[in-house]
Amino acid sequence: MNDNRPDVMRRRRKSIARVWMWIDEHFIELARQFKLSYLPPLMVYMAAGISGLTGIVGTFFIKDNLGLSAEFLAMLGFWAGLPWALKMPLGHLVDLFWRWKFVLVFLGAALISASLAIMLGLVGYNAFMVQIMRVESWFVLSALLAPAGYVIQDVVADAMTVEAVPTVMANGTPYDENTVKLMHTTMQTLGRVAIVGGGIAVAIVNIFMFKGVEAMPEELKLNVYTGIFKMAMIIPAISVLGVTMAELLKRFPFRKCKNRSIKYPSVEPTVGHPGQKVRPNWWILGGSLVFVFFTLAMGLSRMAYSQEIVFAGSLCIVVFLMLRLLKELNPQARRNLVQTALVIFIFRAIPGPGAGASWWQIDQLGFDQRFMSMLSLISGGLALIGMIVFRRFMAEKSIAYVVGFLTVVGTILNLPIIGMYYGLNEWTASLTNGVVDARFIAMVDTALESPLGQVAMIPMLAWIATSAPANLKATFFAIMASFTNLALSLSNLGTKYLNQIFTVTREILDPPTGRIILPADYSELGFLLISVAGLGLLLPTFTILLTNNRRPDARLAKNTS
Repeated sequence: MNDNRPDVMRRRRKSIARVWMWIDEHFIELARQFKLSYLPPLMVYMAAGISGLTGIVGTFFIKDNLGLSAEFLAMLGFWAGLPWALKMPLGHLVDLFWRWKFVLVFLGAALISASLAIMLGLVGYNAFMVQIMRVESWFVLSALLAPAGYVIQDVVADAMTVEAVPTVMANGTPYDENTVKLMHTTMQTLGRVAIVGGGIAVAIVNIFMFKGVEAMPEELKLNVYTGIFKMAMIIPAISVLGVTMAELLKRFPFRKCKNRSIKYPSVEPTVGHPGQKVRPNWWILGGSLVFVFFTLAMGLSRMAYSQEIVFAGSLCIVVFLMLRLLKELNPQARRNLVQTALVIFIFRAIPGPGAGASWWQIDQLGFDQRFMSMLSLISGGLALIGMIVFRRFMAEKSIAYVVGFLTVVGTILNLPIIGMYYGLNEWTASLTNGVVDARFIAMVDTALESPLGQVAMIPMLAWIATSAPANLKATFFAIMASFTNLALSLSNLGTKYLNQIFTVTREILDPPTGRIILPADYSELGFLLISVAGLGLLLPTFTILLTNNRRPDARLAKNTS
């Protein structure tokens, strides 16, 4: 027995070494690759992640204080998502006025501040706000201002990620192509990490802020909600600080390099515009102007099917501008990017169940504000770990493979929620003495599903960062994001249609009398959840098969960065 002890010890050491190598490869290596120049865009991304601070408050405030239907909220989501399609002209403007891009961040911060101020007024100073305008009108205005501010900042952050990746070393020696690709992949991964990290911070704050709130009277609840909206005012300040830091960092390397007698031209690409002088693309600017006027005209009109007309027109304009811009790429790269964008478009266009599912969880399963904050924390934490662990998986596998994997796993993870609607949690609770109840199932399901949501976009972002023309990085980021973000508008349309087919209502009371104006009705929610799961499996699978089999050599591009 003593003779085997050295072999056992060697095997243990090897096992420990393998585990440490895995940790080093997936986590520590990412930290080693971090550069100070990455910090400014990460701060802008983190501000977007922290925007979720008011999400749970909004859900409960809408449910308890606004008589808006799930169908109306889905329709509002469609209009609120349209500003993301404006990333086209904004991205091109960033390329054109590269040195003044920080002004756009300040503009975005102003719009976000206005949106938060409106919600703060509705929650904490309602009597004053209703003297000016109806509560529902204020809410719609706030819901439209916030995405406009975030999309402006997101465009600048995308461009800053390209600027943040150096092309030459401190001694003036250029980095090799593989190193540059790896740095771009790391930068895009860290960008998603910053967004999710902001969400984690938000979830932790909400857990403490919502402690005991379910038992509070309505007046004290509103005080808690007011405090959260006041805290949210830090969001625009973080993004402004990030772009300010970027301007400062651009100046210090020059002084450092001049002291080392390194020639200015060899250092300039590490901190300046990533390419040559950009000429205005009037097709993009003119087409975008048409898009804006078209959208505003349809939005202000009372024409039937205005949402559908806006979506169809927007898609035609975006596709036309994409075709003009893709002429900058060689035929193979053009084909690869179009197929990649199409797969991700369909994946993101899958409709959701809408607000009715959240109302059902609150009313029927008893999920309160604090528990939903805990779910958010679990989701954010595991999403953060998942993105880091899946980083090499995303680099080694084709985007078709990644999206196919996410589609199958996502469908499987929809089953527990559907099961709970039909009493799965009651059955499991009876078998386990109440251990495996609705909250337990929701926590496990959230833990398994959380890494999936942030993974799909990273390969495409890394592909653009490494393969798009150097002087049009922001434009390519913006136009591809506009295309894929239109998928979210299509998703909201699909959600509206499903909520028209399967009607879900929560109980609405008349505040002065307590009389029930509209009774709760979740009888059709099960069919709604099943429909969403079925569409989520079939549509992406069909698209992947169609794009991969269109021609023998038309495989979706691998992201080898």
